[in-house]
Amino acid sequence: MDATDQQLLSLLRDNARTPVTTLARVLRVSRATVQNRIAKLEQDGTIVGYSVRLRPEAEAHRIRALMGIAVEGNKSRTVLQALRGEPNVQALHTTNGRWDIIAELRAETLEAFDRTLDRIRLIDGIGATETSILLSTYKL
Repeated sequence: MDATDQQLLSLLRDNARTPVTTLARVLRVSRATVQNRIAKLEQDGTIVGYSVRLRPEAEAHRIRALMGIAVEGNKSRTVLQALRGEPNVQALHTTNGRWDIIAELRAETLEAFDRTLDRIRLIDGIGATETSILLSTYKL
């Protein structure tokens, strides 16, 4: 991957719907070059998909939180597999430091959020958790 590919990926991260002609103009290459590079990045698995980002206000009634999870012993795979099956887990991140895993959680109501926390805390291999509800988001 060269500097042009990296710039292209940066532009697509900002807005994956940017027209190819605009990308070509910004990158100072031909439209065909941009199309070929995108196709190559998709084929080699660098680009695995495109998504929609919503403003936090678009989901105003959803509770969002981050949960730090400490895993007991060598049970990370088991815990990650169990967390992947939890419908209110939006993303999982392995980390270093105090927490082994950070889980991004969402729920429709406080009651549903409480049930989600209860289910997660019962997963075999989880030693401790700490959850913080997200109040505001300032950068998307």
